[in-house]
Amino acid sequence: MKCCFNHYFALAIAIEAWSTLHSGGSVLDAVEKGCTQCEIQQCDGSVGYGGSPDETGETTLDAMIMNGDTMEVGAVGDLRRIKNAIGVARTVMERSKHTFLVGESASVFAENMGFYAEDLSTNQSRNIFSKWLNENCQPNFRQRVSPDPTKSCGPYKPSATLLEQRRRDQTIDIHGHDTIGMIVINQAGQVAAGTSTNGARHKVPGRVGDSPIAGAGAYADSTVGGAAATGDGDIMMRFLPRFSDFYLAVEQMRAGIDPSTACRTAITRIKKYFPGFFGAIVCANTTGSYGAACNKLPEFSKFPFMVFNKNSNGPIKETVDCI
Repeated sequence: MKCCFNHYFALAIAIEAWSTLHSGGSVLDAVEKGCTQCEIQQCDGSVGYGGSPDETGETTLDAMIMNGDTMEVGAVGDLRRIKNAIGVARTVMERSKHTFLVGESASVFAENMGFYAEDLSTNQSRNIFSKWLNENCQPNFRQRVSPDPTKSCGPYKPSATLLEQRRRDQTIDIHGHDTIGMIVINQAGQVAAGTSTNGARHKVPGRVGDSPIAGAGAYADSTVGGAAATGDGDIMMRFLPRFSDFYLAVEQMRAGIDPSTACRTAITRIKKYFPGFFGAIVCANTTGSYGAACNKLPEFSKFPFMVFNKNSNGPIKETVDCI
């Protein structure tokens, strides 16, 4: 599944994943190949190299892959210089006893494992960064700092008091918090899920969102099904300790609740605290049923996602009305 990519990107990703599965590849292979295709194509600039520069102009990547049979997870955050983030995530899972590597050390690990290091910047990302600087670094993610982050690029220092009013709400850019999220289920009922993203545009350097976190970005359990999402990870990941939106959705499906209802329940939980958040979830169970839900905003009223199964001759674009 994927939110907000144009039809060409979504079609190519679904075909790549399905072809991998159809040719005898595992569900993990299909997830990796599908996400890699999106990384190569730089889907809408929100996945892969050359997109979402941070405050210093650098593009960094987050990714995660989960094996629903073994509950193993591999993830990377703030990955630098390596284009194939989902591949590195799988290597973390299969070539180490760890789950999550971040920052420069994750990049060094990837290089040691044979991944090619190169500059992730492109003319497009450099132009995005230059334009942002020329517009006084607007928008940004700073608050309660000096100088005024709504008017200045900084450098910033803590403001004199924490009692300042929170920053005004900014217009939501639905392409500024985007992720490729995939759920793959084969005929044997094996489930895998994965994500890949270059994170929030103009993020504070070092920021890692929900995408590479199991239970926040995606979740897979071969006894039930899986879930994956896109949206504002800084908000969505806050619900992991209390009621992980994806874990909750999967557990509801385990109890026999249909995927659409499970997805809506997860979105409603977050909406209760953050009614203006941007986010969407796709859920699928091992019987082949699937569904999705999204939080309705003035600029985001429908959520498109792609489905490819044995009953279709090719990828099918589905759309759900947001709640």
